[in-house]
Amino acid sequence: MNLVKALGSIGGLTLASRVLGLVRDSLFARYVGASFASDAFLIAFRLPNLFRALFAEGAFSAAFVPMFSRKVGEADGDTRPALSFAEEALSVLLPVLIAMTAIMEIAAFPVVWALSGGFNDVTPDQFAYAVELSRLTFPYLLFISLVSLLGGILNSLQRYWVNAAAPILLNLTLIGALLFFHHDDVLMTARNQAIAVSVAGAAQLIWLILAARAAGVRLRIRRPRLSPDVKKLLALIGPAAAGAGATQINLVISTALAASLLAEGSVSYIYYADRLNQLPLGLIGIGLGTVLLPTIARQLGAGQDGAAMHTQNRGMELALFLTLPATAALVICGAPIVAALFQHGAFTADDTVRTAQALAAFSIGLPAYILVKVLTPGFYARSDTKSPVRFATISIAINLIGNLALIVPLKHMGPPLATAIAAWVNVALLYRALRKRGHFAADAQLSRRVWRLVGAALAMGAVMFFLNDLFTPYTTGAWTIRTSAMLVLVGAGCIVYAAACFATGAFRPSDIRSLVRRKST
Repeated sequence: MNLVKALGSIGGLTLASRVLGLVRDSLFARYVGASFASDAFLIAFRLPNLFRALFAEGAFSAAFVPMFSRKVGEADGDTRPALSFAEEALSVLLPVLIAMTAIMEIAAFPVVWALSGGFNDVTPDQFAYAVELSRLTFPYLLFISLVSLLGGILNSLQRYWVNAAAPILLNLTLIGALLFFHHDDVLMTARNQAIAVSVAGAAQLIWLILAARAAGVRLRIRRPRLSPDVKKLLALIGPAAAGAGATQINLVISTALAASLLAEGSVSYIYYADRLNQLPLGLIGIGLGTVLLPTIARQLGAGQDGAAMHTQNRGMELALFLTLPATAALVICGAPIVAALFQHGAFTADDTVRTAQALAAFSIGLPAYILVKVLTPGFYARSDTKSPVRFATISIAINLIGNLALIVPLKHMGPPLATAIAAWVNVALLYRALRKRGHFAADAQLSRRVWRLVGAALAMGAVMFFLNDLFTPYTTGAWTIRTSAMLVLVGAGCIVYAAACFATGAFRPSDIRSLVRRKST
């Protein structure tokens, strides 16, 4: 498999989804702004987002894909044993999901209280409104978990693009609800968004069912039975959920503390900042994690340990090459970026300043968020989901301590900074464990390039710092002016970074061509 081309396929679709996500967020900022209505919707959307990250992009794939892939390999490419295992998993998963969704609907009040800390100085009617929005979004949990099962099958069959395209339906549905069902009353607009979340989940499930059938995958629902394979799967999912979802769990903690301790709108500042931070994470981290897990699992299954380590080295190299400039740009150019995307309608200049501050704090951890996606396949491909959960638990504890220590003095910057620190702790623990076991060691090429890439990103950041003032006046004008200003700013940053990479020797043109052509063995 060509690692870069596979990442490009996933990354291109993820890019489309993330761009549509920015359009959605820009419209949401226009029609709802940073207010109690936006805070209530974002709390309601937090749990579905958590499940999407844990299951669709994390735990289920981490546990299911290696088991499914091994069964295909053991049967010399015959998918029937693997699909039989998938049917067993579906038959157990479906009733559990239905029961869990029903419990969530009944227990919506305490769930919302846990996610928000009861909010800060709200009336009973306002809290009841937040509970209503959560009940409207909870069916998404059922849909996205079933999507993750079908997506894991298609990823195992190397049909990565289908699952990568599914989030586009979510964004298109939410955009349509904002364009056609927005209201002068922001509470009504937020309520319509909550309804659209569950509608989008149903659309994603239908998309995956149709794509699976086109690939010859038709799963039957059997009588639930805890077969040995299902027991093993369930034993792996729990630890994988905590391990893969440390960042998302940290965000839930941060959101709850912000809602309960900070002023109205703080949840929204953190959300908008996280959405921008998620753009490179989605393009690079999720794509790399999706490709690396089945690739490393196949290589280890074939006894090619050296090839697996080489694949992971190149994954880390590619992650840093793409992530470091994004980090510099979001830290230094956060204010003009936020203004260009969100500062119109109900979203004010003060909202821009506070969101940019939260974005800078989040972005300090951006390389760490993505390196977690690169390192964890080294554990999951070996069916070790317990080590990542142990490290994730430490990371979550660090995040909680950091939140409590920083949220009062730094306000809306405190939770994002605590999340970034916790992510770096997680990376350090994952790397140390893999290295100690002999499962990963940075090769000469990676060691030589890391610091040169850091230098190139710092050089780009220095140039962007001086360009900020030049572009700021154009970030709040007409849509065409704002878009043009951002395109020029991003283009200038790319040119400077490329020149700095070649000047420092981080990459040469021949290296880029070789990387694109290289096949992972």
